[in-house]
Amino acid sequence: MDTELDALSVAVGEALAARGWMLATAESCTGGWIAQVVTATSGSSAWFDRGFVTYSNAAKTDMLGVSAHTLDSHGAVSEATVAEMAEGALARSTADLAVAVSGVAGPTGGSAQKPVGMVCVAWAQRGVPTRVRTLQLPGDRTAVRRQTVIHARSAK
Repeated sequence: MDTELDALSVAVGEALAARGWMLATAESCTGGWIAQVVTATSGSSAWFDRGFVTYSNAAKTDMLGVSAHTLDSHGAVSEATVAEMAEGALARSTADLAVAVSGVAGPTGGSAQKPVGMVCVAWAQRGVPTRVRTLQLPGDRTAVRRQTVIHARSAK
C-alpha cells in the first residue's frame, strides 16, 4: 500500500478509536479497496467491524437491503442507493459509522447522465441523518477507484 493510503488509514483509525467507534464499509466500484486499506493497518480490529462488497444489484439488495424500487428508479450509481447501502451496513453490523460507495470507474459503463468518474459516497452514523455526496473524479479506472478510497474518509 502506498504511504498516502497508509497514513489515511492510521488517521481514520485513530479518530475512530478515540471515540470508541467501529466502522463498516459497503463498497461497489472500489471492490473492497476501502476495507483492504483499513485492514492493512495493524490493530484495525479495534475499530473496523466488517466490509460488504456488493458489486451487483442483487448483492446490494440481498446483503444490504437496498430496495429494488430504489435501484429501478435511481440506478446503482445514485445518492439514494448509496444512502441505503450505508444504512444497510449499519443495520447489519455492530458498527457506529458506515461508508458506502458506488460509481462508474470506467473505462466502460458511462453515460451522459452518469459519466465515467461519477462516484456517489454516503456516510451513515447511528442517530444522525445520513450524508451523501456525488463526485466527478478524473483519470483511468485505477485513479477513480483510488480517489474514491481517499474521498471515503470524510463527509465534508
